Amino acid sequence: MTASIAIMYAVSALFTAIGLALLLALLRPASESKVYAYRMIGTMGLALGAALAMSATAMWRWSLAA
Repeated sequence: MTASIAIMYAVSALFTAIGLALLLALLRPASESKVYAYRMIGTMGLALGAALAMSATAMWRWSLAA
């Protein structure tokens, strides 16, 4: 595993954790605007984390195949 792939996994974990934390923050009562923002940003954070993890995995497999 190269350093760039490890960095991609680390950034993926970071964005996934931030997205999950924002979505879990919705369990507490909040204003309507905060709920909207947390829901949108949390969902985008989870999606970005998943996309980065898939890209890092693909790069890792390609580097092993070469």
